[in-house]
Amino acid sequence: MEHQEEKRELSVGEWNVMESLWGGSPKIGSQIVQDLKDSVGWNRSTTLTMLRRMTEKGLIICEESEGIKSYRPLLDREVAARRESENFLKRVYHGNVNWLISSFVEKQKLSREEIAELYDILKKAEESQDD
Repeated sequence: MEHQEEKRELSVGEWNVMESLWGGSPKIGSQIVQDLKDSVGWNRSTTLTMLRRMTEKGLIICEESEGIKSYRPLLDREVAARRESENFLKRVYHGNVNWLISSFVEKQKLSREEIAELYDILKKAEESQDD
Protein backbone atom coordinates (compact mmCIF):
# COMPACT_ATOMS: atom_id res chain seq x y z
CA MET A 1 0.00 0.00 0.00
CA GLU A 2 1.29 3.44 -0.83
CA HIS A 3 1.37 5.82 2.05
CA GLN A 4 1.41 9.51 2.66
CA GLU A 5 4.81 10.60 3.97
CA GLU A 6 3.80 13.82 5.72
CA LYS A 7 4.84 13.57 9.39
CA ARG A 8 1.85 15.32 10.91
CA GLU A 9 -0.54 13.52 13.21
CA LEU A 10 -3.99 12.47 12.09
CA SER A 11 -6.84 14.37 13.71
CA VAL A 12 -9.45 12.45 15.69
CA GLY A 13 -11.85 12.82 12.77
CA GLU A 14 -9.27 11.52 10.30
CA TRP A 15 -8.64 8.53 12.58
CA ASN A 16 -12.37 7.77 12.53
CA VAL A 17 -12.43 7.70 8.72
CA MET A 18 -9.21 5.70 8.51
CA GLU A 19 -10.52 3.12 11.00
CA SER A 20 -13.50 2.57 8.73
CA LEU A 21 -11.23 2.13 5.70
CA TRP A 22 -8.66 -0.01 7.52
CA GLY A 23 -11.55 -2.27 8.49
CA GLY A 24 -12.01 -3.18 4.84
CA SER A 25 -11.34 -1.41 1.58
CA PRO A 26 -12.27 -0.22 -0.88
CA LYS A 27 -15.55 1.09 0.51
CA ILE A 28 -18.17 3.15 -1.24
CA GLY A 29 -19.17 6.46 0.27
CA SER A 30 -22.50 5.21 1.65
CA GLN A 31 -20.73 2.42 3.56
CA ILE A 32 -18.38 4.93 5.18
CA VAL A 33 -21.29 7.26 5.95
CA GLN A 34 -23.07 4.39 7.72
CA ASP A 35 -19.91 3.30 9.58
CA LEU A 36 -19.33 6.80 10.93
CA LYS A 37 -22.99 7.36 11.74
CA ASP A 38 -22.91 4.16 13.82
CA SER A 39 -19.50 4.69 15.44
CA VAL A 40 -19.38 8.45 16.11
CA GLY A 41 -22.78 9.83 15.16
CA TRP A 42 -21.69 11.81 12.12
CA ASN A 43 -24.20 12.86 9.50
CA ARG A 44 -23.76 12.32 5.77
CA SER A 45 -22.54 15.86 5.11
CA THR A 46 -19.80 15.71 7.76
CA THR A 47 -18.53 12.37 6.46
CA LEU A 48 -18.49 13.48 2.81
CA THR A 49 -16.63 16.68 3.78
CA MET A 50 -14.01 14.62 5.63
CA LEU A 51 -13.63 12.26 2.67
CA ARG A 52 -13.09 15.21 0.31
CA ARG A 53 -10.53 16.87 2.60
CA MET A 54 -8.65 13.64 3.25
CA THR A 55 -8.52 12.96 -0.50
CA GLU A 56 -7.07 16.44 -1.05
CA LYS A 57 -4.46 15.80 1.67
CA GLY A 58 -3.40 12.52 0.06
CA LEU A 59 -4.47 10.36 2.99
CA ILE A 60 -7.05 8.43 0.97
CA ILE A 61 -7.81 7.90 -2.68
CA CYS A 62 -11.20 8.24 -4.34
CA GLU A 63 -11.97 6.23 -7.45
CA GLU A 64 -15.18 6.62 -9.42
CA SER A 65 -16.79 3.94 -11.53
CA GLU A 66 -20.24 4.23 -13.10
CA GLY A 67 -20.99 7.24 -10.89
CA ILE A 68 -20.13 5.43 -7.66
CA LYS A 69 -17.20 6.70 -5.60
CA SER A 70 -15.10 4.25 -3.64
CA TYR A 71 -12.34 5.06 -1.19
CA ARG A 72 -9.26 3.34 0.13
CA PRO A 73 -6.50 4.44 2.49
CA LEU A 74 -3.08 5.53 1.26
CA LEU A 75 -1.63 5.29 4.75
CA ASP A 76 -0.96 1.94 6.39
CA ARG A 77 -2.44 1.47 9.83
CA GLU A 78 0.91 0.29 11.19
CA VAL A 79 2.68 3.41 9.89
CA ALA A 80 0.01 5.69 11.36
CA ALA A 81 0.05 3.89 14.72
CA ARG A 82 3.85 3.99 14.91
CA ARG A 83 3.88 7.69 14.05
CA GLU A 84 1.15 8.41 16.62
CA SER A 85 3.04 6.44 19.29
CA GLU A 86 6.27 8.31 18.59
CA ASN A 87 4.50 11.68 18.70
CA PHE A 88 2.75 10.75 21.95
CA LEU A 89 6.01 9.59 23.54
CA LYS A 90 7.77 12.83 22.57
CA ARG A 91 4.89 15.12 23.52
CA VAL A 92 3.82 13.57 26.83
CA TYR A 93 6.93 11.78 28.13
CA HIS A 94 9.67 13.88 26.46
CA GLY A 95 10.83 10.76 24.61
CA ASN A 96 11.48 8.81 27.81
CA VAL A 97 10.25 5.23 27.35
CA ASN A 98 10.87 4.43 31.03
CA TRP A 99 8.40 7.12 32.14
CA LEU A 100 5.84 5.82 29.69
CA ILE A 101 6.11 2.21 30.82
CA SER A 102 6.20 3.00 34.52
CA SER A 103 3.17 5.28 34.13
CA PHE A 104 1.13 2.47 32.58
CA VAL A 105 2.43 -0.30 34.83
CA GLU A 106 1.80 1.66 38.05
CA LYS A 107 -1.84 2.37 37.14
CA GLN A 108 -2.76 -1.04 35.71
CA LYS A 109 -3.01 -4.42 37.33
CA LEU A 110 -1.04 -6.60 34.94
CA SER A 111 -1.68 -10.31 34.54
CA ARG A 112 1.19 -12.77 34.71
CA GLU A 113 0.81 -13.21 30.94
CA GLU A 114 1.15 -9.46 30.32
CA ILE A 115 4.21 -9.28 32.57
CA ALA A 116 5.76 -12.21 30.69
CA GLU A 117 5.07 -10.43 27.38
CA LEU A 118 6.79 -7.30 28.68
CA TYR A 119 9.82 -9.35 29.72
CA ASP A 120 9.92 -10.88 26.21
CA ILE A 121 9.80 -7.42 24.62
CA LEU A 122 12.64 -6.21 26.85
CA LYS A 123 14.65 -9.36 26.19
CA LYS A 124 14.34 -8.84 22.42
CA ALA A 125 15.35 -5.19 22.82
CA GLU A 126 18.40 -6.25 24.84
CA GLU A 127 19.36 -8.87 22.23
CA SER A 128 19.09 -6.32 19.42
CA GLN A 129 21.53 -4.08 21.34
CA ASP A 130 24.09 -6.91 21.28
CA ASP A 131 24.01 -7.15 17.46
